[in-house]
Amino acid sequence: MSKSEENGAETSKPENFIETIIKQDLAEGRVSKVVTRFPPEPNGYLHIGHAKSICLNFGLAETFGGECNLRFDDTNPAKEDQEYVDAIKEDVRWLGFQWAGDVRYASSYFDQFYEWALHLIKEGNAYVCDLTAEQASEYRGWATSPGKDSPYRSRTPEENLAQFEKMRAGEFDEGHCVLRAKIDMASSNMNLRDPILYRIRKASHHQTGDKWCIYPAYDFAHGQEDAIEGVSHSVCTLEFADHRPLYEWFLEHLPVPATPRQYEFGRLNINYTVTSKRKLKQLVDDKVVAGWNDPRMPTISGMRRRGYSATAVRNFCQSLAVAKTDGVVDMAQLEFFIREDLNEHAPRAMCVLNPVKLLISNFEQHIDSDVQTLAAPVHPSKEEMGSRSLPFTKELYIDRADFTEDTTLSRKKFKRLVAGEYVRLRSAYVIKADDVIKDADGNIETIVASLVPNTVGDNPPDGIKPRGVIHWVSATHGKQASVRLYERLFVHEAPDRGEEDFMQHINPNSLKVLDNCWVEPGLADAAPEAAFQFEREGYFVADRYDHQPAKPVFNMTIGLRASK
Repeated sequence: MSKSEENGAETSKPENFIETIIKQDLAEGRVSKVVTRFPPEPNGYLHIGHAKSICLNFGLAETFGGECNLRFDDTNPAKEDQEYVDAIKEDVRWLGFQWAGDVRYASSYFDQFYEWALHLIKEGNAYVCDLTAEQASEYRGWATSPGKDSPYRSRTPEENLAQFEKMRAGEFDEGHCVLRAKIDMASSNMNLRDPILYRIRKASHHQTGDKWCIYPAYDFAHGQEDAIEGVSHSVCTLEFADHRPLYEWFLEHLPVPATPRQYEFGRLNINYTVTSKRKLKQLVDDKVVAGWNDPRMPTISGMRRRGYSATAVRNFCQSLAVAKTDGVVDMAQLEFFIREDLNEHAPRAMCVLNPVKLLISNFEQHIDSDVQTLAAPVHPSKEEMGSRSLPFTKELYIDRADFTEDTTLSRKKFKRLVAGEYVRLRSAYVIKADDVIKDADGNIETIVASLVPNTVGDNPPDGIKPRGVIHWVSATHGKQASVRLYERLFVHEAPDRGEEDFMQHINPNSLKVLDNCWVEPGLADAAPEAAFQFEREGYFVADRYDHQPAKPVFNMTIGLRASK
């Protein structure tokens, strides 16, 4: 029985093709234990596409009672950094997964890779090639025409061993030569046309320091890492399908301890965003965004800072088909799961984004103290979440958009406060707008209103019909806050799939910062990453890094309804 079945989870979802393969492998005894792996390159932060891969690989291991390794394919020190390693580990944990044993690194196997490179050389299956990059490209040919053999392909094993040792000793400059596999320069699969095994990189490595100045190519390392770790099912995205023959060639020509199999599934693409690490890095480097964890980024850390919950992201990933073709998912599908989770779990609160003062002229006549403490539910449909206290005072803030002097507006068109009419303050009194105070330019500074007594939790007397309900915050007990409003980072649904540069589709209005917002006093003490529904506004989260009691900062997660 799978772990999900033991927990009574939903089991009616059709199994995907990888699950079918695993079931058959277990039934036929080809494997006795399912071992998967999530193998990111530490050259950037993880994005939503990686989240799907994480959920798939860790989910398969969980479903079949196996293990999933976290392994960093750190074979290119020039583009890698410890910052990325740490961020990736944090992302995996945040999504709710735990890898088997210690974190693994390709660099931990560099000694073994080197020995296997020597093995290929001795067997006549690898050679040191001195062609320049331009020459090598020319010799490689095209998809429609065969390549031609390098003039260095005929070197003897002894010559290659000597040259390879010089490479390792640092006697050659970067780009002077490479170690290549000797396969087939006429193959219809370009990946089999004598691919590079090792190249010279005189760069310090974040794990091995300066021990090496030659580093294995990704394709040479990947399958052998799987073999060393006893991976049973090596699951990767569809672009690696053409690499599978090379993956299998290495396993066949090396004395590996196991023979894993590779399976490919369609990668996740979402409209109105990009998921290329190179392009995401460009957004960071060009300061279009404030970093990899900017809430507008499709990175896991960005989504986390935006207020997306790990549960919602997992539910979204698990809703996606695991297919053998690529596809594009509508952003609205992700937003559905975000909104669904927050509606269920987010406490309610009030925040006035564009404040205008409201003065209760008859406050002292009906309330004995300077402040009356009112109660409001933390969640309207979850009594177990309790109630929250709202200080009601003579001076309040309401949103400027919630008041108009235009008395011709029908109740259907404007369900808020109109001059001379009534409205209910959320969880408080019914009030009537009696007058306005304006500045020298005619702008409204204060709305003067009167409360209708005995209307907290009760209907007003006959003849008084409030237009609607609006939110409010005490002007003397509320807390001033900064609120960041976000729109999509791109205005084009396919920003990187046309002829134009994706940077031309940046939304100039993707971020708006409001520094004069007012929130309930309790929100100042909200824990970083605490999520709330600001009533009538949307879902917001206390910023993971900047929020503090003296200066509350909230990020808009998503609106209450899907935008049209």
